[in-house]
Amino acid sequence: MKKNTIYITIIAIFIIALGAIYYRYATIKAPSYAEQYSLLPRKGATANSPEWLKVKAQAYTLEQKIKANSADTKSLIQLSTLFIQEARATGNFAYYDKAAMKYVNDVLAQDEKNFEALTLKSLLYLSQHHFSEGLDMAEQAKTMNPYNSFVWGIMVDGNVEMGNYAAAVTDADSMLAIRPDIRSYSRASYLREIYGDYPGAISAMKLAVEAGFPGDESTEWCRVQLGHLYENTGDLLNAKMQYTIAAQNRPEYAYALAGLARIAVAEKQYNNAITYYQQADSSVTDFSIKDAMADVYEIMGKNKEAHTLRNEVIQAMSKEAESGNSDANIGHYVDKELAYAYLKIDNYESAEKHALLEYNRRPDNIDVNECVAWVYYNKGEYAKALPYIKNALKTNSKNPVLLCRAGLIYAKTGEKMLAKATLQNALSANPNITDMLKTESINTLQTL
Repeated sequence: MKKNTIYITIIAIFIIALGAIYYRYATIKAPSYAEQYSLLPRKGATANSPEWLKVKAQAYTLEQKIKANSADTKSLIQLSTLFIQEARATGNFAYYDKAAMKYVNDVLAQDEKNFEALTLKSLLYLSQHHFSEGLDMAEQAKTMNPYNSFVWGIMVDGNVEMGNYAAAVTDADSMLAIRPDIRSYSRASYLREIYGDYPGAISAMKLAVEAGFPGDESTEWCRVQLGHLYENTGDLLNAKMQYTIAAQNRPEYAYALAGLARIAVAEKQYNNAITYYQQADSSVTDFSIKDAMADVYEIMGKNKEAHTLRNEVIQAMSKEAESGNSDANIGHYVDKELAYAYLKIDNYESAEKHALLEYNRRPDNIDVNECVAWVYYNKGEYAKALPYIKNALKTNSKNPVLLCRAGLIYAKTGEKMLAKATLQNALSANPNITDMLKTESINTLQTL
């Protein structure tokens, strides 16, 4: 869930910020636009929300303005932003990111220096995991307006994803200096987590939640991230409280429900966990929710249901991966996610293929290095795993999953003292991680 990096917390706020910006209307004759996009029906409880009625009304108004004047760059930007926000609400990034990119490009066809269009395009690149392209475009936008906190946020995200962590910290400092708000606090939290400072990460995420408006998607996303920080530090009581509040403030919020599902698994309330995951899955399109549900089915011994979900996830992600490899403009790169999905069905060759595809794009990213290392560990190629896991630990991250994997790899490569210390560090707070990884880590620790 979280691996959609923290930049997604800014989208809902950006649409408000746009209302305060004065746009200059393009005076040149606009090209003819054959391809048009409209809102798709929502599913689940969100289809009946007052928010959805408001979104539909806004979209209709903007579409009518664009129909009357296809050179209306202000309305094109606003419709693009609305589509980006709708992608967050529904999880349908494949459709809405493409829609938003179409209208952003329409603006840039008229005005290639349009700042709002450039920042949105860089955000869309990040959303589709085209991180290098997104970072390059954000750099271009930053030179046009170095005092815009939104573009500094995109710089943070792009540098994190490309593994430029020192640059990301510098960018976050600039962002905080310009505008300390939910967007900058949440980024500060994420960076502190990357550098192993969980108390600092929790404090910063609390500030982010307090800076937001209860019920807004961005606020409740931050609250869910706060809950996950508590999970990683073994504080399940506070984690459950954050997820419960998020679900109350934003009814049927998928990521709050997924958080409650993880807590239910920790409490061995597996039927409740499945119910939460099914509710979450009914309202958004998110592979991680189906994948987590499959994990629970396996724990329950329902291997047929788990197998069905695993195949659904792999088929859907494979389709997106194909689009990412064939469309440099907007196709979604999901190779890291596919690598983990293939590991769960013991298809190690495909897992290695996709892990290395992602590594070749982002060799400095710690999560990508962790992925490659874990693939080699599962293949039994422990010596190959070692340099990647060491690179994954370069920021001193205290993520318990990463530390458990590192400890297991150290144990297999004969570094017993390091393995023991790493596994003890990983398990000391009793974090909420999968039973399989925790059990393997405990059993290995007992042999050291």
